[in-house]
Amino acid sequence: MNSKTIAASILVCAAALLAAMQYGRAASQATPGASKIGVVSVRDVFNGSKKHALYQAQLAKRVSQARAQIDDLNKQADGAEAELRQTKQGTADYVARYQAVLEARSKLQNGQEMLKQQRLAEDKQWFEDLYQEALKAIEVLAKERGLELVLERSEPKFPLASEEVWSTVGTHKVLYSDGCVNLTNDVIDRVDASPSLKP
Repeated sequence: MNSKTIAASILVCAAALLAAMQYGRAASQATPGASKIGVVSVRDVFNGSKKHALYQAQLAKRVSQARAQIDDLNKQADGAEAELRQTKQGTADYVARYQAVLEARSKLQNGQEMLKQQRLAEDKQWFEDLYQEALKAIEVLAKERGLELVLERSEPKFPLASEEVWSTVGTHKVLYSDGCVNLTNDVIDRVDASPSLKP
């Protein structure tokens, strides 16, 4: 091969390489690749989930039944106090009725505290279960969509109460997410379809 042929071959290769580079740059500018980042509003998952709505309805029913029991205990305590007021002080009957008042008030107080603790425990367990189910759904969806990162993105509710301002500023981390894949509705669907999450 002579030197003219080699030089011509080098020029043709260089021109082809330059054209390919320019085409690749133009194509990447014209059609940007799909985002590899997803966002989910966990608050919207909780608020939009049918299972969460069912849990809240069941909770309201249980609370209503418990309040009826508390009302009965309150009526018993009020009745015991009314009887005490009708009894002459210093008698054995008065002491017995006073003891009944103390027991009735103690039962009422214990019932109220038990109801409060039971509700806190049930809510804690439910929210943990719901959040864990949402995390599983997010992981599966992210893998299906080829996402490398999924961020929590819940918009603050304005106006903020003065005591909430700094906690909101401190926890609201994703400030802009245009172009990211929003998985929220898909997560809600997966959570609601999950057989392992039962309210």
